[in-house]
Parts: sequence; C-alpha cells; structure tokens
Amino acid sequence: MPTPSLTALPIRRLTHRDLTACADLSENRGWPREEHKWGLLLSAGKGYGIDDPDGGLVSACVVTEYGPHGHPVLGAIGMVLVAERHARQGIGRRLMRHVVSLMGTTPLTLHATPNGRPLYEELGFKTTGRAEMVRGRFTPDETASDVVTRAATAEDLIAILRLDEEVFGTDRTHVITRLPAFADQVRVAEDDGRIIGYAAAWPNMDTQVVGPLVARTTKTAKALLASLAARTDRPLRTDIDVRHEELLEWVKARGLESVAFNAVMTHGITELPGDWRRRFAPLTVAAG
Repeated sequence: MPTPSLTALPIRRLTHRDLTACADLSENRGWPREEHKWGLLLSAGKGYGIDDPDGGLVSACVVTEYGPHGHPVLGAIGMVLVAERHARQGIGRRLMRHVVSLMGTTPLTLHATPNGRPLYEELGFKTTGRAEMVRGRFTPDETASDVVTRAATAEDLIAILRLDEEVFGTDRTHVITRLPAFADQVRVAEDDGRIIGYAAAWPNMDTQVVGPLVARTTKTAKALLASLAARTDRPLRTDIDVRHEELLEWVKARGLESVAFNAVMTHGITELPGDWRRRFAPLTVAAG
C-alpha cells in the first residue's frame, strides 16, 4: 500500500515546464527520454502528474482530445508512467481513475503493453484491436511504384485535414497542423492531382518513426513509406494495425523486424471511429 503522504499527493496538470521531469520519468522506467514526443503531447494534449516530494514526478500521463474544442468525441491516453520506486503501490491506478473520471462519458482509447493491460481491463477498457511495432533499416523495393508521392506543402493542409478527419473519424486539426514543425518529413500521395494519402516521419532517439500513415490502398501506403525511407539514413520504426497483413509482410521483407505487440483498447465504444482500412499507422501510440 502507498504511504498516506503519497496517497494524499495532489494530481495536477502538467505543462511544458515539466518536460524534463517527464523525460526523466521515462528514463527511470527504462524507456527512451523522448523529449521531442513529450513536447508535442504536452502541446496538443493535456498532461497529468503527481509531484514527488523528493523532486521530479511520481507518475504522469497525457490525454489527447479529439473533436470540437470543449466537447471532445474521443480521448487518447498515453505515456502512463510510474517511477520505479513507487511502482506496484496503486499510483498508476489512482492517476488513471482520475483521468477516466475527468473525461466523463467521452469515449477513450489507448495502446496497452501486456504489463499494463490488466489495470486497464480493471478500469473497464476492452481490447478491440492490435498493433505490431516494427523496426529496422529499410531496404528499397526494386519494383518501381506507379503511385505519385511528393513533399507536402502548405497548400496541401486543407486537403490533408479533410482526408484525416474522414479516415480518423473525428477532427484532429490541433495535432495535424503541428506536423510540419514536429516531423522531419511530411509527404502526400496523389492521383490525378487529388491527395489520396499522407504520411510523416519524425525523429525519436536514433530512429525515424513513420506516423501517421493514411492511405487509400496498401499500394499507396507502401509508396509513402518507401518515399520516407529513401530520405533518411536512420532505421525506421512504426506501429501497424495487424489487420494490414500485406503491409506488415512487405515491411518485414524489406528489413524491418517485429519488436512488440500492443493491445488497442477502448472505453465507452466497441471500436474506434473512422475507416481502419485506410488508417495504417498512428502518429504515435500515445496519441491514438
């Protein structure tokens, strides 16, 4: 059981001033520091945490809300962490209960590791999908693609936002408009001048994470991923919905290897909104 003083510690909103403490907490649990990703999540979402009286954070998490401002239709929970010396004392459960309570009737989603899944099930989350993390150096496909891809421009933003809302199932303008500053690359696929897919690659420690990856077809998704890979010398990493079997087989044939599986869980809905057939990979599992 946690000590009374720890139990009584208040849960507060995190800000960008907590960026280093959040990265320290990640490192404490054996995760990469991921300051770049924490910065995006604390800007686009709402961070919650518990201060450690001895300095730093006892626990933290981030919720990214989607839909009309003030009236979200979906909340994605991520980066749920508890400092090692305070683990297994109910702190994570307390923080999660707080967040779920704050969100009220808003449907929620998260990606759960095998270790975290029992807690989320206890809180009423149900597994509704699965994602496979793959990582490695991408070997170019010798077969030329007839899908046209190019770097995205500011003029593409409206079309990207329209496509993203259609595929994701709700508006996430406040996240997608941050992509040009957050990502090293944002590329689009076109068919007769119409944008039929887009993808980004952003730096995460020693890798380039591909996400989001939204595409009309698997062939389009392959072309976008290959075009991103051709413009970086870093290993790629991405989280692909396991229902996209053809894409997973293709990236593994191109040099990426399976790293882990996460359960996609939901609370208050039986499945995620939008069109999973065109949603190949999230921006980050922490933001849905």
